[in-house]
Amino acid sequence: MHRLLLATALSMGLALPALAETFRWASTTDPQTMDPHAVSSAPVLGFLNNIYEGLVRRGRDMSIEPALATGWVPIGGGAGWRFTLRRGVTFHDGSAFTAEDVVFSYERAASEESDVRSWFAPVLDVVMVDDFTVDILTTSPQPIFPDSIANWMIMDSGWAVANGAARPARDEENFATRHANGTAAFMLSERQPDLQTVLVPFGGWWGQPQHNITRGIFTPIQNSATAVAALLSGEVDMITPVPIQDARRIAASAAADVIRGIEARVIMLGFAHDHETLRNGAPNPFRDVRVRQAVAHAVNVPAILQTIMRGAAEPASQLVSPAMRGYSKANAERPMPDPGAARALLAEAGYPDGFAFDLSCPNDRYLNDEAVCQAIVAMLAQIGLEAALDSMPVSNYWPELRADNFDMYLLGWSPGTFDAEHPIRFLVHTSGDRLGTWNFGGYSNPRIDEMLPMIQSEIDDGARQALLDEAAAIIQDDVVYVPMYVQPLLWGVRDGVSLTQRPDNFFILRWVTVE
Repeated sequence: MHRLLLATALSMGLALPALAETFRWASTTDPQTMDPHAVSSAPVLGFLNNIYEGLVRRGRDMSIEPALATGWVPIGGGAGWRFTLRRGVTFHDGSAFTAEDVVFSYERAASEESDVRSWFAPVLDVVMVDDFTVDILTTSPQPIFPDSIANWMIMDSGWAVANGAARPARDEENFATRHANGTAAFMLSERQPDLQTVLVPFGGWWGQPQHNITRGIFTPIQNSATAVAALLSGEVDMITPVPIQDARRIAASAAADVIRGIEARVIMLGFAHDHETLRNGAPNPFRDVRVRQAVAHAVNVPAILQTIMRGAAEPASQLVSPAMRGYSKANAERPMPDPGAARALLAEAGYPDGFAFDLSCPNDRYLNDEAVCQAIVAMLAQIGLEAALDSMPVSNYWPELRADNFDMYLLGWSPGTFDAEHPIRFLVHTSGDRLGTWNFGGYSNPRIDEMLPMIQSEIDDGARQALLDEAAAIIQDDVVYVPMYVQPLLWGVRDGVSLTQRPDNFFILRWVTVE
């Protein structure tokens, strides 16, 4: 039987069990890098939250709480935020943490080489007031800014510069790709990409340990049957995700249980909006909104949820789930499956006989991702669209999308701020230096671009929601993406292990205890 380790229990001062020697866990995706500014993906950011820390962090209930900053207050006139830094913090190599590291980490994370630079689009500058005070100056009032930097991790400026890692290496490697020097509860002991990553506790951590782990070993296991067998045999203490088809068997076993939840991630289809041609050289039909509408009507989301996801997922109409702040209730309806309407739209657009194209899909990133894409291929065939499935490991997938080597693609998005502004900034705004950095399809709409800073700076909740409602309507009308479902969370946990599952699907090792 599994048990979630609750914050209330800790606040009551319950004793932790005797130290366990090793905790082993597995997932389908290996973190692409140990560099906290190089890749903005959940496998990377979630893993590195165990090694690095930010000024703020999210607690068990996803609320924002102090980390390397002990407090923050708005600067008068909406000019930004002042952060008071925690004193006495050291990095894993013993170097002292100061405001200099915050300024350096801003310059690094906001650089052209960084994959997280969108977080700093409204930032004018980060100013060191003294060794333990920084001012983050913004272009306008930014009421949700502290929420937006929960995953901005602070690096040791001296360590990074000395090791030739003053800037991130996204598409290549530098010293920070396989090494780390953070301030968090665990240190990187060993890194073998795609094989094994080992973490050990940091004895000089400023916080109060809430775990009893002396060694954490992460192993990527792509084969789901292998992962389940490893959990049931006791070779690993946790696997994520649990294959939906194996959830009942694991829950019924005497050795393990399944922790279920709903992730903040929406799974969607994206299009090559700005490509003149398809990969096969033919003119690109996806530039026509009627073709995109046809795809939305052809994909039978209820059937996917019933057969492939076995009722564990929820349908999605927008780029965020109903649980997110700023969700548009006015745009809660999604297209109904209607092959007849889809065929009529294709004929109206000039494709009565359909056309052939490539559907790009990862096969180890999202729950049942390849199976979902295979089902979509069959559904699109019913309206005359011949989709050739191009599936690959996620380590190859992101470079292919960034190289514009796709026609239509599968994407999952979890808003780091738990706010509807987040995907607009990353996925919908015109792609540029700091905005639209995951807008692979090249969609561009002047009204969306105009509204984003208004959404970011608006303090009145009603006025802000009106802007978000308008943005959601534009995104739906233009079929910028085809949102399909909110991904479920299924973790397999060995009996005797206590942990916390959060809707961002980040696994935080400092909350794990083993009996």
